[in-house]
Amino acid sequence: MEYVVVAADGVSDPGLRADLLDTWIAATDAGGSVGFTAPAPVHLVAETLDLALERVAGGKDLLGVLHNGERYVGMGLLVGKEGPLSQHWRTVLRVMVHPKYQGGGAGRLLMNGLRHSAVELGLEQLQLTIRDGNSLEEFYQRLGYRIVGNHPRAVRVAPDDYRDELMMVTDLP
Repeated sequence: MEYVVVAADGVSDPGLRADLLDTWIAATDAGGSVGFTAPAPVHLVAETLDLALERVAGGKDLLGVLHNGERYVGMGLLVGKEGPLSQHWRTVLRVMVHPKYQGGGAGRLLMNGLRHSAVELGLEQLQLTIRDGNSLEEFYQRLGYRIVGNHPRAVRVAPDDYRDELMMVTDLP
């Protein structure tokens, strides 16, 4: 498995889009915290993916992917904010690995690749948010992230099921 940064002109590859859409739908349907709840609303996932790819094509965001030699099986974005006061950090967004490839270190490989990309960009800090209830904070803490905030009941996954959103940050060398 290999981590690759997708160049701005590489987002037009139809195979990339198809594999990432399949990964996103599979991750959502498996209960992943990637912006939607199961069953995945395919048209909304596709629209959200297309918007993310447009930002990458426009040079606004960085897309890191995992490729297993046959197809793309994971993705994560480094998303920037507009304006000069926050150019030293990025938000890590839409981190996911296809469920078929989870459990073997793929998530760690993806996150380490995004961290390396951030260091190469000269960034000082990365931030991400997670939905509680999935033990994700332990995974990210092992990668050097610390919890710096908690937004109670920020995520409603069902009419009677609210989750806190945890903000996590890591400093870069």
